[in-house]
Amino acid sequence: MEDEQKPKQRKPKRPRGKARLIPGKCIGCERCEPGCPVEAISDSASGKPVIDTDKCTGCRKCVKICPVDALEMYYTDEELVVIEELRAKGLWKEPVEAKPAATADQSYRGVWVFVEQQDGIAASVSWELLGVGKTLAHDLEVDLCAFILGKDVEHLVQEAFSYGAKIVYLMDDPVLTDYRTEPYTMGVVDLIRKYKPEVVLMGATGLGRDLAGAVATILETGLTADCTHLSIDKERRLLEQTRPAFGGNIMATILNQHRRPQMASVRPHVMRKPVPIEGATGEIIREPLNMEEQDIRAKVLEVVRDERGLGHVDIAGADILISGGRGLQGPENFKILEELAEVLGGTVSASRSAVDAGWMPYDRQVGQTGKTVRPKIYIACGISGAIQHLVGMQDSDLIIAVNRDREAPIFEVAHYGIIGDLFEVIPALTRRLREIAKDHRSPNDNNRMVAGDKS
Repeated sequence: MEDEQKPKQRKPKRPRGKARLIPGKCIGCERCEPGCPVEAISDSASGKPVIDTDKCTGCRKCVKICPVDALEMYYTDEELVVIEELRAKGLWKEPVEAKPAATADQSYRGVWVFVEQQDGIAASVSWELLGVGKTLAHDLEVDLCAFILGKDVEHLVQEAFSYGAKIVYLMDDPVLTDYRTEPYTMGVVDLIRKYKPEVVLMGATGLGRDLAGAVATILETGLTADCTHLSIDKERRLLEQTRPAFGGNIMATILNQHRRPQMASVRPHVMRKPVPIEGATGEIIREPLNMEEQDIRAKVLEVVRDERGLGHVDIAGADILISGGRGLQGPENFKILEELAEVLGGTVSASRSAVDAGWMPYDRQVGQTGKTVRPKIYIACGISGAIQHLVGMQDSDLIIAVNRDREAPIFEVAHYGIIGDLFEVIPALTRRLREIAKDHRSPNDNNRMVAGDKS
């Protein structure tokens, strides 16, 4: 009987790795792009090479051709395991050393807030960010600064001073009349590269989201979007950026330890707007935009304003909100909330579940995927209080919750809670408020009771 042949032991496939750029070393000589045999390297708008890792074959030609050693090879965790196996067998000749993480440039100092404006009118979130920025700057022991881009926007400088800015960087140019990603991005990038702020805050508006992402990409730094809380790790000078994660099921605090500036965006009405100080002064630094109109690919042909009807309501600006959730059981039952809102002079809003069910329009949605609100009074009716909803309303001045479930999470943030059937509680509350309003109204006064009535 012939001996069974033993299967040959296959040698592990030799890892080739991928090429990557070492931050801060590239001089933009562009030698690596034509030197790549598989066209895996292209030039970015910043003049730095961009490596397509799907195309890279690990041939190392770009690494060898770089005159300043700005490129290196890196390996995945699985490849490193194979390398260790080959090294143990004496089959790995090239030493593989762990690459130290890039260290943050400690020359960056200052907290900057972007003052977003359209037609010379500043977005309220800009002043809200100056409020939290003042605390961050105090903890870092640096100046609080604002930066403004646009055309004929110098009047906003004084407003920025009144909300706490000590220095305002102004870039006023006709090219910046209407927002376009390219000129605004290059303007902001030039400012940051020249003055090196360690923290940059922007509003998470449509404009702010577009600009922040483009700026962070060119600067090759991190950006944490939709933060709900910002603080400082004083010992390490790190911005602690807290935001909902994993679909809003947890709150994650994110740190950018190795790149500068540290960038974060915050949605409107998340931070408290400070009280302006009239007559406050500071330093103005004017900088030119290093772009001409002919250098910009996108052209503004026409500006079409969003003219909404009188029925449109911005719940983010409402002082009183009566919000309904799945507990309303149907769209017809929102009528009882509308009656209460009429008595209080408030506005009806809704949770995501009610909006997803088609009971209320999206522009009335409160929560992580809707709008962040900060009214004086927030009445939650039939809303359980998932974290996605809580992050959108938990900073309201006064929260009243009505729910049959005494274990509902909404009661954890509510100042007052009513455990009961909303179909009994809300109509009874409406009737009682009407009686109070009637008792305190003169015969000739036909106005409804409004918020702030001390009676």
